[in-house]
Amino acid sequence: MNAMTEVHLPNNYVARDYQRPFFAAMQGRILRAVMVWHRRSGKDKTALNWLIPESQRRVGTYYHLFPTYNQGQKIIWDGIDKDGFKVLDHFPADLILKKNETEMKVTLVNGSIYQVVGTDNFNRIVGPNPVGCIFSEYALQDPRAWDLIRPILRENGGWAVFCFTPRGKNHGFRLYSMAKRNPKWFCELRTIDQTIDQGRRVFTPEDITEELAEGMDPDLVQQEFFCSWTGMTQGSYYGKPLEEAEKAGRIGRVPWEPQLRVDTWWDLGIDDYMAIWFTQAIAKEIRVIDYLEDSGEGLEYYAKELDKKPYVYGKHNAPHDINVRELGTGRSRLEVAEKLGIKFEVVPNIGVAEGIQAVRTILPRCWFDAGKCERGLDALRSYSKKWDEERKCFKDTPDEDWSSHAADAFRYFAVGFKEPRKKWQSTQKGPQSWMTA
Repeated sequence: MNAMTEVHLPNNYVARDYQRPFFAAMQGRILRAVMVWHRRSGKDKTALNWLIPESQRRVGTYYHLFPTYNQGQKIIWDGIDKDGFKVLDHFPADLILKKNETEMKVTLVNGSIYQVVGTDNFNRIVGPNPVGCIFSEYALQDPRAWDLIRPILRENGGWAVFCFTPRGKNHGFRLYSMAKRNPKWFCELRTIDQTIDQGRRVFTPEDITEELAEGMDPDLVQQEFFCSWTGMTQGSYYGKPLEEAEKAGRIGRVPWEPQLRVDTWWDLGIDDYMAIWFTQAIAKEIRVIDYLEDSGEGLEYYAKELDKKPYVYGKHNAPHDINVRELGTGRSRLEVAEKLGIKFEVVPNIGVAEGIQAVRTILPRCWFDAGKCERGLDALRSYSKKWDEERKCFKDTPDEDWSSHAADAFRYFAVGFKEPRKKWQSTQKGPQSWMTA
């Protein structure tokens, strides 16, 4: 950049009245912010136009994170606003050294880097050292991305902004609830009644009336325009039965019964992902007492993790692909598990649609421990049908995102579960007891 070139920031952006409190808070050196604003309120533009001046004040890497790579590409990298202005053009041309289209990365003249990232492959973000991050549509993201980044920002004094519209009472709701109580965080929830700029509303009551008249789902209206937490993700397979479970008090503190064996239900997902549900059956009641998920670890790791828990195990259950032999070793994971002391039973291989129906049938009998099953429950709430962009409707197949591992493992549970038969026997970890056979 020529030394005589004068650049004005923000570029082609004027904050609306209701957006100004965010800038005031961040300029006051708040390092964490949550913006729960209604749809089309300008969340991403607001956050981006905070990031750009920051990239000039502090040289470093800045991430703009989305639930998927494709969303980031559509909304930011290729995004055009209602006035025909390209979103990336908020970066003045004189600040840009080069762009990498493949990695959606902008290298700035002063050495800073801005990159659009999809948290559907969050392991790729572990190596670098970001000093500022925008989590867009955080309620739909894999929450582990924030867990991986937060220690980095804590150490380097970086900032994080979370902007989203509610998607039920999941990790987004918990983050908002925490931030609302924490004076070190900026936290706002704005409905269409609270986004007024120079006396003009972004959406009027007449707009909402028209949307309803044209067939928009009333629950979706409450979620998208009034930031309601009580709705469920559109296209969600299990949102309604889980909402009913919460209302009935079946999601809370669910103690495990030491006198009963614990069954496990595994998903042996791709890329070394593993998801395991832990259940106990007591008469017609099924207690879902624990959940374990990790990635990048072999069966040896999970065998040790199971052994750390206080449970006496009954049956370990896995999908049919546990019998597939690996090309490198010639052994199946079933054989590897047996050598580690885990003897699996194979769950019947039925179709995904039939399995989803089996889950819906069994959910009314399930009691979930909210603490130990927190991530698994978030995943079940988020598990949804795939959206067809061209036809503007949901497909009849699941969206394979971060929630799939937990949902698949729970589906194997619903398919493979058998009613317990009572049997008197002793265990290695306790006295003689009534056990499930």
